[in-house]
Amino acid sequence: MTTIARGTDTLTRDALTVLQPGFTGTTAPDWLLRRLGEGLASVGLFGRNIVSPEQLAALTAQLRTERPDVLVAIDEEGGDVTRLEARTGSSFPGNHALGAVDDVELTHAVARELGRRLAACGVHLNWAPSADINSNPDNPVIGVRSFGADTNLVARHTAAYVTGLQSAGVAACTKHFPGHGDTAVDSHHALPRIDVAADVLQDRELAPFRAALAAGTRAVMSAHILVPALDPDRPATLSRPVLTDLLRGELGYQGLIVTDGMEMRAVSGTYGIEHGSVLAVAAGADAICVGGGLADDETVRRLRDALVGAVRSGELPEERLADAARRVRELAAWTANGTTGDTAPDPEAGLRAARRALTVTGGEAFTPLTEAPYVAAFTPVANIAVGDETPWGVAAELSALLPGTLTGSFTGDSAGPDALAAAGERRLVAVVRDEHRHPWMAKALTTLLTARPDTVVVEMGVPQSPPRGHLHLATHGAARVCGRAAAEVIAGV
Repeated sequence: MTTIARGTDTLTRDALTVLQPGFTGTTAPDWLLRRLGEGLASVGLFGRNIVSPEQLAALTAQLRTERPDVLVAIDEEGGDVTRLEARTGSSFPGNHALGAVDDVELTHAVARELGRRLAACGVHLNWAPSADINSNPDNPVIGVRSFGADTNLVARHTAAYVTGLQSAGVAACTKHFPGHGDTAVDSHHALPRIDVAADVLQDRELAPFRAALAAGTRAVMSAHILVPALDPDRPATLSRPVLTDLLRGELGYQGLIVTDGMEMRAVSGTYGIEHGSVLAVAAGADAICVGGGLADDETVRRLRDALVGAVRSGELPEERLADAARRVRELAAWTANGTTGDTAPDPEAGLRAARRALTVTGGEAFTPLTEAPYVAAFTPVANIAVGDETPWGVAAELSALLPGTLTGSFTGDSAGPDALAAAGERRLVAVVRDEHRHPWMAKALTTLLTARPDTVVVEMGVPQSPPRGHLHLATHGAARVCGRAAAEVIAGV
């Protein structure tokens, strides 16, 4: 009887250990602290949990009073996807800007400084970098989160990012395996599908992941995408051929496999989060990420019970759950050892990279502005990964250089005329984000340039459309430092 009780307790603890839930609030709720005492080994942080570095450090310290080796994870890519600076915009450009510069030492330096700041706040697992190749320019969810469209470029910068981040003692989680770049659907909303041959996947999508594995990435995140060449039936997160046969077997990876958010519709819409989580662990995943939208004790209880029930029914082998829990604990132990390597502060790393990433077209006859302009931001709907809480654009940075700068946000078919009317006689600065993906945005920009040929254009997404305007600036991302770099050119600083 005693042996059965001990075994049951081990099973329950293992089921909790593989969960990586989020929560609401800027301090740890009582239910989360209780679950850490019961076996929960990791938590995920989002922008809603963070107000300042000091508050974040206090939060992670609070978590560690309950479990000293708790694995604290965050979705901090820099650039457009920031949690540390969700309310202000990031101090680091994202991957696309780093790829545009194509200096692996710079990428390493940016990742190391980002890792240093995370470690200083008590965060030691980062769900980054994105190793996706931006092979589909219409991709609605990757875009500037990718280093670029060239396989070799993405591979070398993925490796540099992994080594830079981990040199600061923060585990990298390279995503989204086996590659989310060649999709036109956002997996937050539906199930994307990549219909390419296996040899294309080997030569293109998998190359950056092989580079990340060679660089020693401590974790890999799965993608909620269907890749029929690998598994015609289940998305990668739930696929044994993808996670166990390919990633573990063929590629020889032995680190932690983390799922993308299980509440995302690509999985939850078909399988539900409980059954989806069971299938993911059975397929080879070790940590179940849930909490971007679901962040409460009831969700944790349901997932724990689903995993325990699946073991007892025979659907999930107990050894597989135990192996997954072991890998979580091993990574927790690695991160608990503290930082390693050279982590001297490099506070200008992000701005330095943003300035180098800026591409200027048509500036030969441009005279820097000396009077406050009107900034018309043509604002698309933000994808869920980026969110709509993070400010973007150049208005705030221009206001610091040219006091009195005015701004407005415009969208839809009337965006062009509305912006012209709002600008009045002021010089116009038009800010776009992925003009090539939004016909209404291209139309609005044409309206502005026809009426006001001296309009300055700032593209803060993927610069796929041909440059136009009196001066065209491509920042390769919408981070705060990207706006600063553009504002400096516009104001002649």
